[in-house]
Amino acid sequence: MTTDEFKGPSADIVVEEVFPNSPETVWKALTSGEMIGRWLMKPSGFEAVSGAVFTFSTKPAGEWDGTIHCEVIEVIPNQKLSYSWKGGHDSNSGYGSPLDTVVTWTLSRESNGTRVRLVHSGFDSQRNESALKTMGEGWKKVVPNISKLINEGT
Repeated sequence: MTTDEFKGPSADIVVEEVFPNSPETVWKALTSGEMIGRWLMKPSGFEAVSGAVFTFSTKPAGEWDGTIHCEVIEVIPNQKLSYSWKGGHDSNSGYGSPLDTVVTWTLSRESNGTRVRLVHSGFDSQRNESALKTMGEGWKKVVPNISKLINEGT
């Protein structure tokens, strides 16, 4: 049996907000390593270029060293940014269990600013139940904070 045969149904996290800023301004906040470090985690090696490989570091757990391995999948300037998000270790359950997901940011111009849609997809709803819950709550806080940072002019 392959590992895929143990995989449960897939689940996604979706968060949408309308920011009172242009797509170009929001794009800068999503693609500047310095800005990403202020609203999420400081990336190492991030570039908004398809194929770019980068990492985030977070709290280790068990056999997992806390490194989140990412690769930029798609870039459409001022419209869409998508990257893989992989981490965890097979020996961990709950926090630090294996995660193989995709983060996609989509920007749409609106009359009052920009609609920002985050989809963090591909959670195994059984194996990644803890991450799905924790990260779902986290993204609900992170996404609005991006707008606050932009509007502080920092």
